[in-house]
Amino acid sequence: MCLPGQQPPVPATAADAAAMAQAGLSWLATADPASLTPAEQADCLRALEHAGSMHTAARARVLAAFHAQGRSADDGHGSTRTWLKWQTRITGGAAAGAFGWMRRLSAHPAVGDALASAEISESWARQICEWTEKLPEEHRAAADAILLGAAAGGAGPRDLEGLAEEIRQRTARPDADDDDGFDDRGLRLATTFRGAGKLHGDLTPHCSAALAAVLEALGKKAGPEDTRTRPQRAHDALEEACRRLIAAGCLPQRAGQPTQIQLQLTLDQLRGLPGAAAAGAARAGPAAAAPGYDCDATIVPVVTGHVDPDVLDRLAAALLHGRDGEAGTARRRLAERAVRQIVLAHAADLMSGPAGLAAYLRTGLLNGPAAAASLPLDTGAATETIPAHLRRLVITRDRRCRFPGCEQPPAGCQPHHILPRSEGGPTCLANLLLLCVFHHLIAVHRWGWGIALLPDGTVTATSPDRSRTLHSHGPPARAA
Repeated sequence: MCLPGQQPPVPATAADAAAMAQAGLSWLATADPASLTPAEQADCLRALEHAGSMHTAARARVLAAFHAQGRSADDGHGSTRTWLKWQTRITGGAAAGAFGWMRRLSAHPAVGDALASAEISESWARQICEWTEKLPEEHRAAADAILLGAAAGGAGPRDLEGLAEEIRQRTARPDADDDDGFDDRGLRLATTFRGAGKLHGDLTPHCSAALAAVLEALGKKAGPEDTRTRPQRAHDALEEACRRLIAAGCLPQRAGQPTQIQLQLTLDQLRGLPGAAAAGAARAGPAAAAPGYDCDATIVPVVTGHVDPDVLDRLAAALLHGRDGEAGTARRRLAERAVRQIVLAHAADLMSGPAGLAAYLRTGLLNGPAAAASLPLDTGAATETIPAHLRRLVITRDRRCRFPGCEQPPAGCQPHHILPRSEGGPTCLANLLLLCVFHHLIAVHRWGWGIALLPDGTVTATSPDRSRTLHSHGPPARAA
């Protein structure tokens, strides 16, 4: 037992160190905390946090050596993570967390040293690693040292965050490819024993926009009796969106992709484009969806236009030219007004046909020649880019995702145009292949993998740099 002011004995072996650590924690765990003075309670809390930091560093270093030497096999386990679960009696999530710290501190040795000396808490260490991992690799070690030094000097979380952002701005490489943050995307759902969860994520702009639209639509206050906080309403909106998706039977028929894309262009744009309407749809405006989303979606073209009062005045004057010249200004103005009404009443009919909705609304419901600045002139019928009968044929032929090595069933897949439609690829069975959402939207349309369906029914996938070619094992099963 140590006397006041006396240093504790130094352990001679790892077993001694572990025994001493357990003995100290056992004493604190069984002592009566109410009998301690406030100063002693405060000292214990600080010491326990320091011990937690040291524990994280020590476990990561021992686990790294244990894993590198393959010691899990000595006890008949196939992996270190499995050994951790069964030999230390922790959950799979806890084992994954231990492995995460092992890899994190291997990549951030300065952070590991700071934890080992209890100079920083585990939560702050994790945050510093997350900040510096977003930097170019050659700047991470220096950034770790700067942030750890600032923390040791008394900087708080907000100060550290501001410093990390300044480092990021100074070390970021030029954005030569319009990076939209896709490579940094991630989502982690951690669940507790009773099923409650914590959701953490970095979302792409498309995902953020989609989620914001859902939360805005479903998270509004229901009335004065709605006393939920904004975060509570956002939570309930997300739950409601998931419930509606499941109840609608849309999971996973389209694997969550948009069921419809509305492509809008003005009449001026349409008139200025040479060729067929398909050319106008391909060139009008910015992309309506992320890469690949339009490969298997319902597309609805919408044409809009506006009334130009000057053109309307010139048309009315031309129609009345040379008539009733002696009738006086007042009568002529009435005649021009009548001509404008006639032109407006029949313009929508001319653009959309005699039964068009735009013609009905424009001539029957709106008052005045320019009551609205814009109105739909023509809305095309919803058109499947891949007809239902072709979709069934592709599913019957392929039976699963055809990317070599993938076994995703058809419910989680989408038909893909092997030769893109933008390059003249036809929508036919020979040019369609079933791919899961990951291989379709990310591997092919984002990362640039090439897919080829060979005459014998096998498939090859080629990496963007053509350094790797993957082959399927054989042709798909014959349809029953």
